[in-house]
Amino acid sequence: MTSWTVQPEPVDSPLAVAVIRTYLADIIERYYGRPATSDEVDQAIADDPTDDLAVFLVARRDGVVRGCVGFRMVGPESAELKRMFVDPTVRGTGGGATLLSAAERAAVSFGATVIRLDTRSDLVEARALYARHGYREVAPFNDDRYAEHGFEKRL
Repeated sequence: MTSWTVQPEPVDSPLAVAVIRTYLADIIERYYGRPATSDEVDQAIADDPTDDLAVFLVARRDGVVRGCVGFRMVGPESAELKRMFVDPTVRGTGGGATLLSAAERAAVSFGATVIRLDTRSDLVEARALYARHGYREVAPFNDDRYAEHGFEKRL
């Protein structure tokens, strides 16, 4: 039987840095249609650092790291989901739902009553996942050049 587990991880740990780099390489590759360079991944980290995340979670499937998610608190009752990633080789096996649920529970424990996120148009699997789990599309809430869709969910 295949199982997913999710555990908190310090965002600056070698494990967290590795999975964040894998996530960024994946979305850069999708955006440009070619493999990401190390410099592009470094620039993405510089442009949108993760050092302000309240919680960072790592997902494992059968003990192997296969995804991550984090959130930052952007107000006393508002969280912003960041770095949502499931390895492409295991998408469709429940990892995304498991990560979302864990992040939502953690955000509630920080006092959040709403969680929001932004994503790109080409990340169709992500947008479908959010819609299936009660997120509704909202007007953009930041000026990030990749924030083509905003989503929000009441917790």
